[in-house]
Amino acid sequence: MSSVLAAIILGIIQGLTEFLPVSSSGHLEISTFILESFGSKGLPEENILMTIVLHSATALSTLVIFRNEVIQIFKGLLQFKWNKEFRFSLKIIISMLPAVLVGVIFNEQIDALFGGRILLVGSMLIFTGFLLFVADKAKSTTQSVSIGQSLIIGIAQAIAILPGISRSGATISTSVILGIDREKAARFSFLMVVPLIFGKMAKEIFSGKIASESAALIPLIAGFIAAFITGLIACKWMISLVKKSQLKYFSYYCFTIGILAIIFTVI
Repeated sequence: MSSVLAAIILGIIQGLTEFLPVSSSGHLEISTFILESFGSKGLPEENILMTIVLHSATALSTLVIFRNEVIQIFKGLLQFKWNKEFRFSLKIIISMLPAVLVGVIFNEQIDALFGGRILLVGSMLIFTGFLLFVADKAKSTTQSVSIGQSLIIGIAQAIAILPGISRSGATISTSVILGIDREKAARFSFLMVVPLIFGKMAKEIFSGKIASESAALIPLIAGFIAAFITGLIACKWMISLVKKSQLKYFSYYCFTIGILAIIFTVI
């Protein structure tokens, strides 16, 4: 399989799974493993750079979809007044803290969990399915995210660093279980991860791990475009699905993929 086609496939998977609650990291791990099994060349060496490019594409699609909310966040940070905009910005910042602390303190241990650990991925996908199934049974409300709840949701996001646990699935499920309005939960979930994505991108770029290779340019561009376009579609679709209380279908999907991944690993 050509590196360009492989990059497009990974881009589509990233665009879908970043917003749909089925774990983008888990699916990328499984997809990369399968692509390598079919003889795809070049992707393993470019794995870090490709991952950064694909995540930057979905982060950009988030900014496009939620541009009004992003402007609200910046206004809140610059005004320094205890108003609605500032409180919303504060909640976003608080929600980021657990993931930042876990990423800094346990960086090496987290990196060791990636790289073909399909058994772990399968197990965590099953856990994600359980969360989604429970959240789907929660009652609908009109409640907004409180400051205390933003910290709890942030802890859920930190746990979702594990490959196979859906970040959006964990944060949206936690929010809904806490009694937060489903649409507000989805919007908060997508917005709270954007600063972390750009922060991680900056960390990887300045760490010196990424080598610039002209030969990788076309696959990277192809993957970026695929992830960006797919991300735009998936983001809007996910908000609609959460509002309609259809998380259980994703739980069934996670159960299925998780069990298949475990069986494939054992065999």
